Amino acid sequence: MKELVEYIAKSIVSAPNDVKVTEETAEDNRLVIKLEVAVDDKGRVIGKQGRVAEAMRTLLRVAATKAGVRVRLEII
Repeated sequence: MKELVEYIAKSIVSAPNDVKVTEETAEDNRLVIKLEVAVDDKGRVIGKQGRVAEAMRTLLRVAATKAGVRVRLEII
């Protein structure tokens, strides 16, 4: 799932070398994926009214359901 977020983010941003994706496990056994991008690219990743971020979260939920885990995306 980390690779999915990284691929999508690098396709959207203007500085793909600044994209960093990390995975952590939260207290409630939920996988937390943290996406860090350059300050100028944050708006591109979030999108108008959060549509791009919501689409990424939807894709993650589908992949997580197939894998049998719960996932949360945080954009830093």
